[in-house]
Amino acid sequence: MTSDLSPLIRALTRDEAALAAQVHRQALDARLPWLAGLHTPEEDRGFYRDHLHPRCRMAGLFEAERLQGVIVFADGWIEQLHVLPDAQGRGFGSALLELAQRQCDALQLWTFQRNLPARRFYENRGFIVLRETDGAENEEREPDVLYQWRRQSGAG
Repeated sequence: MTSDLSPLIRALTRDEAALAAQVHRQALDARLPWLAGLHTPEEDRGFYRDHLHPRCRMAGLFEAERLQGVIVFADGWIEQLHVLPDAQGRGFGSALLELAQRQCDALQLWTFQRNLPARRFYENRGFIVLRETDGAENEEREPDVLYQWRRQSGAG
């Protein structure tokens, strides 16, 4: 970690997956309270530690040595992108997203249709809607939307 106050993005270790799960839960519960309690904290930690960490790149944004946000991505998919509620609106989500965009020529992700701030966030960063569903096939049974971003030709 860094001793200075400027944000630092770095890979998260398997042992830090529990911290990432906490950020996920706090952000999700604040933004989507109707989904609170779907999983226990232990299930969240296990999902990050045993499912996501072994197969994805997991990075965290730290400020003043506190994890403020997390991104999990692999094979052209953003699996998770969450920023703590009190850290939102400070460019941390953009910085994490840019990490994935630098490493991938195209990215896809799902978000819930009702999550209007997330939808604006992605659309303002060049993501387009590929399709919307009624939620029948996701665990939450919540209507969702599939987004895609592609690097523009000639962009580095």
